Amino acid sequence: MGDVSGRHVIRGSVSLPESELLWRFSRSSGPGGQHVNTSDSQVELRFDLARTQALPPVWKERALERLAGRLVGGVLVVRASEHRSQWRNREAAAVRLAGLLAEATAPPPRSRRPTRIPRGINERRLREKKQRSETKRGRSPRDWT
Repeated sequence: MGDVSGRHVIRGSVSLPESELLWRFSRSSGPGGQHVNTSDSQVELRFDLARTQALPPVWKERALERLAGRLVGGVLVVRASEHRSQWRNREAAAVRLAGLLAEATAPPPRSRRPTRIPRGINERRLREKKQRSETKRGRSPRDWT
């Protein structure tokens, strides 16, 4: 999905340049070892979706619409703190961001073409339903006087 050193592929030949990504590091609340309180292993990755030139205009519009609830001032923020090392958290954040953008820029699914239920199938369903009703009515003790 992406490598931390350079570009992060979204789909096909479209990728995010490293120059448009803003990395921030802080102390993680997740798992750690002896130096956990002194190392900045949590990663926060920011991508300015509103001002990017890396995405085609159609994709950008689609992503802005679909990710509207996650954006803060047009900026998409992804955090990763599940690993103990900053490097692995960077990779996790980059992969998560690329995945989010790939999903948000995907074309909408084809609309379903409505089809009619064949008359024979409908008649068979009603016939079986009537038979079942008769079976159950035959079990009732109403006529046993």
